[in-house]
Amino acid sequence: MIRLVIADDHELIREGIKKIVRHCADLKVVGEAADLAQAIALVAQVRPDVVVLDVTMPDYDGLDGLAELRRHFPSLRVVMLSMHPEERYALAALRGGALGYVSKASASADLIDALRKAAQDLRWLGPRVAALLVEEMACPPVPPPHHLLTLREAEIVALIGAGLQVKQVAAELSISISSVNTYRTRIFRKMGLSSNAALIRYALRHGLAR
Repeated sequence: MIRLVIADDHELIREGIKKIVRHCADLKVVGEAADLAQAIALVAQVRPDVVVLDVTMPDYDGLDGLAELRRHFPSLRVVMLSMHPEERYALAALRGGALGYVSKASASADLIDALRKAAQDLRWLGPRVAALLVEEMACPPVPPPHHLLTLREAEIVALIGAGLQVKQVAAELSISISSVNTYRTRIFRKMGLSSNAALIRYALRHGLAR
């Protein structure tokens, strides 16, 4: 029996996954979480075989969440579930230790296959992800700096680029001011910038501001 924890902030998605799993004799949902803190506590309690993690979670985007989960549980098997296309996050998720990246637009059979493979410590690669890997091997891309940002970091760039102050960004995203400052430090490091003014210029030049 493969024991699963579902971490997704949308109840409808969690219910949908449970409905899919209910028809599989070898899969069992042993817990569900609506945010990352709940997920960490739940994993510590029930020790699942595989976690299904949404890319977009409250106060964390899933790639940051993936890193945080694996910091607490280095050997944890994680399958990412996302509304975002494979081109945006799939390869980064795999590099971050996920064993699969399944689009929410995929067939339920894909998710089941990914979960079964993850339980065996095997990666699941859908056709699009496999094609992206081949493309990357053939011609490694040189992305612009903002492509290195996580979803949350990109949101903060968009808001700062629109002229919002740190306090306003925190209120807009319902996170603490210290969290915004931490994200901003990461953004500066990734993008080679050193001030809000430089960040605003970059955001406007690349059409990133909201």
